[in-house]
Amino acid sequence: MEQYKSVPVRLPDKTPVDILTIQRRFNQGFKREDIFLDVSPDACLINVREVDMRELRATVGELIEEHDTTGAKMVLREALQAVESIRSYGLKGRKRLFVGYNSERKVRQRQDKEKRRGRHYYANDHAFPRQSSEPPAEYLNRIVCGDSSEVLKRLPDNCVDMVFTSPPYNFGLEYGESPDDYQWEKYYEKLFSVFDECIRVLKFGGRIAVNVQPLFSDYIPSHHVISNFFMRRKLVWKGEIMWEKNNYNCKYTAWGSWKSPSSPYLKYTWEFIEVFCKGSLKAAGNAAEADITADEFKQWVNARWSVAPERNMREYGHPAMFPVELATRVLKLFSFRGAFVLDPFAGVGTTAIAAKNSGRRYLNIDVSRDYCDAAKKRLAETLL
Repeated sequence: MEQYKSVPVRLPDKTPVDILTIQRRFNQGFKREDIFLDVSPDACLINVREVDMRELRATVGELIEEHDTTGAKMVLREALQAVESIRSYGLKGRKRLFVGYNSERKVRQRQDKEKRRGRHYYANDHAFPRQSSEPPAEYLNRIVCGDSSEVLKRLPDNCVDMVFTSPPYNFGLEYGESPDDYQWEKYYEKLFSVFDECIRVLKFGGRIAVNVQPLFSDYIPSHHVISNFFMRRKLVWKGEIMWEKNNYNCKYTAWGSWKSPSSPYLKYTWEFIEVFCKGSLKAAGNAAEADITADEFKQWVNARWSVAPERNMREYGHPAMFPVELATRVLKLFSFRGAFVLDPFAGVGTTAIAAKNSGRRYLNIDVSRDYCDAAKKRLAETLL
């Protein structure tokens, strides 16, 4: 296995430069096992194993200020640019890891094996059309008050790029005008009628991401129930994100059978985000409209997200909000800038705010007039 990632540093053609002095001062600023400059009579290489990019930029900036010659400044800038140009790396804390980050064992002939056994066998026989539609102008960047199963019937097929939502849990929380005492058969019947419309309006290759937690009090694994629904509807399971809320106080609110295996009550500090695709795992889009940074991508494809829960639920009058940061991560990881984003259980408009702030279009629907009014107020106060 290679010990370092080596990248050439371009030296100025005509400007004199004391390269040995630059080499010595640069190498003094870092551990040699992490990064160092290597100079020969005809070349200059920067060799890197791992480095904190903020530390590298700060140190190079100090060295540039220290030197008073144009040639030295040029070499230092070229050295920094050489490291920043390396596009393939892993993350280890605050450091970029350039060597050994992708050394896990590979499956031999993976594509051939997948072809023989059939990838996502449960969705191979779907009949989703590939032709997309434009969303109606009157539903662009709108908060609509109404029943989503009815409102969505006004939209054409295949006009939505991304659905992100968190359905009402209806298990003891007062959800505006929505009764919280549904029998579970009726609850899921209603929920799935909305999701059927979401599937219809979703484009080929579009994504549906559902934030949900198991219904602990009734022992219903709702994340599995919802996932099974989408699989039966021939959507492809893209993955599952664990949203770690770090809410450790919840672990001590109930024990079940104290110090006994009779019936211990399990508590969780996280929720799930189940992600499904319609027809294809690959979403169509212009690469120039991908707005996720390299570091964000590296961090967020690790499917355990530590994001603090929403702290202002009392201010907005909603008992079960997810934070804007969570919605922003989902939209940037799974959609392109300019995408049309739908939230059919929008509450007080968190998805709309994340969409607005990240250059996406949105349609948010909720049955509660109070929530819709709160969402419009929040959007009006949101600065781009």
